Amino acid sequence: MLGILGSARRDMSPNSERFSRQFRPPQRARMATLPSVNIPKLCLIALLLAAAGTAAARAPAPALAPLPAAMPADTMPRALALAAEAARSLAPQGARVLVLPGALDARLKLAACAQVQPHLPAGVPAWGRTRVALRCTDGPVRWNVHLPVTVQVWAPAAVTRVALASGVPLEADQLMLADTDWAAAPSPPFADIAALAGRQLAHALGAAQPLRATDLQSRKWFAAGDAVRVVAQGAGFRIAAEGRALAAGFEGQTVRVRIGENHVAAGRAVGPRLVEVAL
Repeated sequence: MLGILGSARRDMSPNSERFSRQFRPPQRARMATLPSVNIPKLCLIALLLAAAGTAAARAPAPALAPLPAAMPADTMPRALALAAEAARSLAPQGARVLVLPGALDARLKLAACAQVQPHLPAGVPAWGRTRVALRCTDGPVRWNVHLPVTVQVWAPAAVTRVALASGVPLEADQLMLADTDWAAAPSPPFADIAALAGRQLAHALGAAQPLRATDLQSRKWFAAGDAVRVVAQGAGFRIAAEGRALAAGFEGQTVRVRIGENHVAAGRAVGPRLVEVAL
């Protein structure tokens, strides 16, 4: 009996192999090796992102009603209608005109006004980014402010089907008609695809880009020494004479021409062997 107990003690002693197998604490799962990470830098990035998100959440929403309560409720629709009417007078037939209002300067402190008269200031463009003047005509203080607006004129125009490189002669199958904002640039787009055949691009264009005069190379209407027709017109009269070009005439550019033996005039090349002189 003592021998059996002694054997059991040896087998279950903390240093014995049997004890080690039966009572060894479970091993922890081996963790995958992670790449070296700069913890402080990640914390900084997280803080910056959180701050940016908080700032964005606090950012004021765009003003949907840019006119202050000092103005009558019908001021905005009347101002937009006036801008739209001016744009339609220059727009192609069937065009869709949209007028998007901006906001008045938030620093303005306007006295209440019972009657505000919208009007178009002299010299402002009818398309694109422009403005409508608002004049108080019935109030304790007469004031005049300008409301910024963006006028869009949507109508079909010639656009590229695919991307085209600079200098490429245009062909009809490279172009198509698509709804385009004519007011997006100072010069309107071309509406006639046939009129663009053979014209060369002044620079590369991507697909679905409208073609405007600035996208095309100037046409050479005549060479130096060519006989040209010189036309001068004014209020109620028109004079035409024959002359000779002293330089090459490129579309829309000024060129000097000799008329007779001793007279030299400057005019604009407007067509094949045709020069227009403004009086």
